[in-house]
Amino acid sequence: MGVIERVGTRPTSRKVARQDLPVTLPLDTLLQGDCIAIMRSLPAASIDMIFADPPYNLQLGGDLFRPEGGRVDAVDNDWDQFDSYGAYDAFCREWLAEARRILKPDGTLWVIGSYHNIFRVGALMQDQGFWILNDIVWRKANPMPNFKGTRFTNAHETLIWASQGEKAKYTFNYRAMKTLNDELQMRSDWVLPICAGQERLKRGGTKAHPTQKPEALLYRVLLACTNKGDVVLDPFFGTGTTGAVARRLGRRWIGIEREDDYCEVARERIAAALPLDESAIATMQSPRSQPRVAFGTLVETGMIKPGAVLRDAKNRWQASVRADGSLSHGDQTGTIHKLGATLQGAPSCNGWTFWHIEHEGTVKPIDALRQLYLLATEP
Repeated sequence: MGVIERVGTRPTSRKVARQDLPVTLPLDTLLQGDCIAIMRSLPAASIDMIFADPPYNLQLGGDLFRPEGGRVDAVDNDWDQFDSYGAYDAFCREWLAEARRILKPDGTLWVIGSYHNIFRVGALMQDQGFWILNDIVWRKANPMPNFKGTRFTNAHETLIWASQGEKAKYTFNYRAMKTLNDELQMRSDWVLPICAGQERLKRGGTKAHPTQKPEALLYRVLLACTNKGDVVLDPFFGTGTTGAVARRLGRRWIGIEREDDYCEVARERIAAALPLDESAIATMQSPRSQPRVAFGTLVETGMIKPGAVLRDAKNRWQASVRADGSLSHGDQTGTIHKLGATLQGAPSCNGWTFWHIEHEGTVKPIDALRQLYLLATEP
């Protein structure tokens, strides 16, 4: 993975001059420097999708402590500090203008934020001419409590998905999303856990990044709105979640990040992300039925990885898991339920108990992993 030398810094005024940067598209590369300056160097209409996790401008006042006295590891980094709302708005106008320029006519923009900034960013997006397609509520299955007891627990963040205009074409893999959600239309409220356990990257015992996003979130976004080989740009790359998921799903990526520590972590992380094989990346276009938890949820959260092999209890058939949660057996594809029924010549099949997987040294029904997921994500 190549890395361009540091380019500029973000001055307090957030005014960034044009720089002499490469004009070719630096695919699968982390570019270190100021996001606006680097975005200005990229060719117009060259990016299929942008996922942006900009500074939230939290405006936190003072430290926050847990009931037992421990300090909460909140966002107090200098990259999240702006002198005023006006300064933050000016910064957002600049990067949004570049986002609009470098997106293809059929490209889309995703922006994630909290109540501190998402409404301001959304209005600025509309001012720039973007057309909002959806606002997605990411409801955190395991949010941080409100320790002071002075407000409702802040248990969600908002994502805005927008096209280049009201009449613009855009990619939406509707069938893949329906498959991922066990043949129910994917709704605009997504219940996914925040980073925890092994996924939470740490350096010296502390979080490598205070707002690391879960890979499951990016997995769903990229599977929904890009195709194999599409170019995804993340102008606020952080520790590289977008790049790691893009590499797994066979998408090309470009990351922009100015902080040395985050760049180091991102490079290590993406180098370790193993791409899926062709059959696992393929997605299906057929229905499935609805259990309490979608099989696709286990796939996108990494409990069952694309490419994993499932077998029935008597080891008569085996099937490979694909990226959208569908299964393949030879030239046959289907959901855990439909493919199980087809192979048995039966009218129906409960795929949760029919299919088995090796997990921690033993073979067990995939329903056992569903129960583990429920236990791990219950409030």
